[in-house]
Amino acid sequence: MDRAVPAKNNVGFKSDTFLATIGDGRNILSVAKKEMIFTQGDEADSIFYVQKGKVRLTVVSQAGREATIAIVSARNFFGEGSLAGQLLRMGSAVAMTDCEILRIDKMTMMDALRFEPSFSEIFVAYLLARNIRYEEDLVDQLFNSSEKRLARVLLLLAQFGKEDVPETVVPKMSQETLAEIVGTTRSRVSFFMNRFRKLGFIDYARGSEGGLQVHSALLNVVLHD
Repeated sequence: MDRAVPAKNNVGFKSDTFLATIGDGRNILSVAKKEMIFTQGDEADSIFYVQKGKVRLTVVSQAGREATIAIVSARNFFGEGSLAGQLLRMGSAVAMTDCEILRIDKMTMMDALRFEPSFSEIFVAYLLARNIRYEEDLVDQLFNSSEKRLARVLLLLAQFGKEDVPETVVPKMSQETLAEIVGTTRSRVSFFMNRFRKLGFIDYARGSEGGLQVHSALLNVVLHD
């Protein structure tokens, strides 16, 4: 690090507050549901932080087949490949809900990581935690049934296991999208979703948004051998 910060300055450090006040090179975007944030092949010149809402990351193969690779919820980053030398976006990002997103220029973010040790530690911890998540996703894909994989995806979307996060309503999502994430067919997703509903593990929320209420009882599917 280029400068040291006394340990007492680290107490109470809030990444959200810091990100919102790092000065030039950042701006807050209001993104409407289904609006594109960036497209595969765009210049990778910035990193994004979700302050509110959910974002879907996708990639399209040369044959034109689209796959969902991640769902990014509030208080998470995406597009950080630019920090590792990525020149063009390897995938696309689209808002699943109305979102508030902080866009940070690549150089601004690199300066923040260089000169703010507290923030750098938080960001590295975030990347390590997400790498563990990716490893868990791979193990899940290789060894678990499609039913368990679907249950795990729904629980992750509802943010179960995160501190101070109650049961939440998952934004409306097509069964085709769920099938892409889980790695199975739409018909299998439909079959399992109907089963989960009959067992009381999920409820289709009322209202125009048509979201999905996921209950903690769904953990039984993941934990059951």
